[in-house]
Amino acid sequence: MTSVRLRDDRDEVVAPSLDDAFVAGASTAIGGPLGRRADSRRSWWSPLRIVLLLAILASALGVAIDTPCSTKAWGDGYEIFSRGCYSDIPLLYTGRGIDEGVIPYVEDPATTGDDEVEYPVLTGAVMYLTALPISDGWSADTRMRVYYAVNAIAIALLLAVTVWATALTVRRRPWDAAMVALAPGMILASTINWDLWAVAATSLALLAWARRYPVLAGILIGLGASFKFYPVLVLGPLFLLCLRSGRLRYWALTLGGAVVMWLAANAPIMLVRFDGWARFYRFSSERGADYGSPWLVARDAFSFDPPIDQLNLWAAGVLIVFCVAIGVVILAAPRRPRLAQVVFLTVAAFAITNKVYSPQFVVWLIPLAVLARPRWRDFLWWQAAQVVYFFSVWWYIIGQATPEKGLPEAYYWAAIGLHVAATMLFGAFILRDIYRPDHDPVRSSLGADDPGGGVLDGADDVITLRRRSARSGERSGQDVVVVHGRHSH
Repeated sequence: MTSVRLRDDRDEVVAPSLDDAFVAGASTAIGGPLGRRADSRRSWWSPLRIVLLLAILASALGVAIDTPCSTKAWGDGYEIFSRGCYSDIPLLYTGRGIDEGVIPYVEDPATTGDDEVEYPVLTGAVMYLTALPISDGWSADTRMRVYYAVNAIAIALLLAVTVWATALTVRRRPWDAAMVALAPGMILASTINWDLWAVAATSLALLAWARRYPVLAGILIGLGASFKFYPVLVLGPLFLLCLRSGRLRYWALTLGGAVVMWLAANAPIMLVRFDGWARFYRFSSERGADYGSPWLVARDAFSFDPPIDQLNLWAAGVLIVFCVAIGVVILAAPRRPRLAQVVFLTVAAFAITNKVYSPQFVVWLIPLAVLARPRWRDFLWWQAAQVVYFFSVWWYIIGQATPEKGLPEAYYWAAIGLHVAATMLFGAFILRDIYRPDHDPVRSSLGADDPGGGVLDGADDVITLRRRSARSGERSGQDVVVVHGRHSH
């Protein structure tokens, strides 16, 4: 383990230029790796402040990339896609009647001629509330630009919160959060939709769990699930980890917090107008194979086009197979996996087996990938595949209207295969880290069990799918690691 002491022997921060071979090589351009005697007490610029600054700069770059679209108020369809600056935010502002003061879920869209909001309730609340500062006296184009700007500022703050939470989740590795801030997928996709609200809530939930506040973690999961569905997926692997370690009481507290928060956010709308509240769930079940999904390739390339009900069963069945496999890993691995590792695997399985993979879904995975496997080289090639897909989908959409200008179908199918394969390969590296902990950057650099695992960190195994000997596990080939004076198998 190589690290840089910042305060005392108990507070060492892992320097990426010493810990990560890729960063060490890249650092030669600025004078080489950080010296072993470097001390941040001599500078106001702590690692946390630096990564927060990077988050702000990354958000500014993302907004700058969207400038060609905002200048024309998203009115030029070809430029929206060819420049890669498409955003749902201003288009749904007018397309869902938000510009006319329509209250999502509560008002029947049949009375306004608009489509109904197809997101969970708190996303609809954000859509409505961020429109309140906009004056009716402004032109339609100006209102769209201001609406986008208000939401872009909120998204920039949410990215900063996500980076902050990631930096603090694993003590002594705050520099890893720079990967979240500088991720190409985050820069390109964070302003497509309102996903950063759920991403920030999920990152805060993982921080709360790491600090041993299970109820707060549950509240944040319930909050995140009221913006987007995916934060609910954290509860599955967390249950199995708590089952293996005999910590189910803490999982129950987390589940309780999540249920109470979700009900607090959703019940009022359910009572006022259930049909409006249920629109998200109906839309999810009724949509067919869509952009970015392997099911689209199966339909268009191999003529696999079952009815929607059957497609739902296929998608759910494949996801269940992945989840069962992840569950077996959690309970059978020689050493209990870290929470971030199996959460990434679960959310990634959901993303790549879903009926749609919108370009912004990558922002769900980025903070989880950083916590699961903070290695710049592997992270960047995975991100490169996501960037290829990001631009491919826009050019494919152009090709649907003007085939001579857009991306042919076969190339788009290849881009889908690339992003799925890259995500699966990144997951394969995480699986290797689970079965060979000496490859795990977090465990090998800190000499710890699961520094982001909260009550799981250093806990003994109680239930596993492996045979255990009466003594030290030697006869079953089990690894025994001493952590904080206790044994973690």
